[in-house]
Amino acid sequence: MLTFDILEYQERLKRTKESMERQGIEVLLITDPANMNYLSGYDAWSFYVHQMLVVILDEPQPIWIGRLMDANGAKSTTWMYDEKILAYPDYYVHSDVYHPMAYIAEMLKQMGHGKRTIGVEMDQYYFSAKAYIKLQENLPDASFKDATSLVNWIRIIKSDQEIEFMRRAGKIAENAMQAGVSTIHNGSRECDAAASIYYELVKGTEEFGGDYPSIVPMLPTGENTSAPHLTWSDQHFEEGNAVIVELAGCYKRYHVPLARTVSIGQPTERLERLADIVREGIENVLARAKPGIYLEELEEAWRESTKKYGIEKESRLGYSTGVNYPPDWGEHTASIRKGDQTVLQPNMTFHFIPGLWFDNDGIEMSETFRVTEDGVEMFTHYPRELIIQSPYHLPDDSKGIIS
Repeated sequence: MLTFDILEYQERLKRTKESMERQGIEVLLITDPANMNYLSGYDAWSFYVHQMLVVILDEPQPIWIGRLMDANGAKSTTWMYDEKILAYPDYYVHSDVYHPMAYIAEMLKQMGHGKRTIGVEMDQYYFSAKAYIKLQENLPDASFKDATSLVNWIRIIKSDQEIEFMRRAGKIAENAMQAGVSTIHNGSRECDAAASIYYELVKGTEEFGGDYPSIVPMLPTGENTSAPHLTWSDQHFEEGNAVIVELAGCYKRYHVPLARTVSIGQPTERLERLADIVREGIENVLARAKPGIYLEELEEAWRESTKKYGIEKESRLGYSTGVNYPPDWGEHTASIRKGDQTVLQPNMTFHFIPGLWFDNDGIEMSETFRVTEDGVEMFTHYPRELIIQSPYHLPDDSKGIIS
């Protein structure tokens, strides 16, 4: 069931160890499920309990440690030998008496690693303050270092197979966006549009199926378009509403986000003007993107494009994306913003989302792209425009776009 060739996993492990060595880390405890997947192949909805992948500088294979009932899943989806799969009994789960980190610490001591320099992912969703305290209590002779983004930065440059997975995710995103747009009309419910999107995300195409995305579809409507991270309700769409649709196609945990704004019926002059400004900014930024430039140069291209319209954007313009698990599809490394001097390299991938949000309205139009040898490759080819949707329900074979 391996997603990638074993040689690719071993190359990722080699680069991880090189980074560990540079940072003076002998044992790396990985609790981010995306990083676990990246290095081992492990893929399961088990991240609601404590689990980790242990990378030891002088050991050829990592060690997976998790809940006993998940051990067979680890044996099934990872490339390591079965004896590298260790499991704690169920009485450690959600207990006030026992903690999985105490079990893990004991395993590390038994393997002779109790006095080594240990890296932990301090600032991520799946490693709690209590987990860190328990490790410190049970490994008193170890020294700890923050290794929050060590593996994340290795993930930032994709292999050719990863890029192919993202191309498939892009096709799924296109289909899901079209399904959502087609369901948005006067009198239909927000939850119906979300259901249509989810159906396409999971169904995928005839050639390949889809996966669950790390973030649910977001559908802020009307005045709520000023708040980008609202999802859906059971309220009905109304003629005159603007609707932001932000989603991501996902294939084998690789994400391609896509956002568009829909007007139900004739849009306001303001919305049309904002759409033109955003589209012009997107095109200017993409024209500048190529290997060798700093990410902050893309932000500068956006700023140059929009300042003549009096537009200022407080939030970042985008971020690296790829393999991930809930609650985020971003890689938590490079961002398209002022001051980020990450140098673009081929096979870096970014979600470029120059959304604008004001007091009472907003607009989103986004693209996910790959840096190529001389420019960019788009992962989706959905019309880059304000979508004007008929307020009336149209037959299923109609796209519903009237302009």
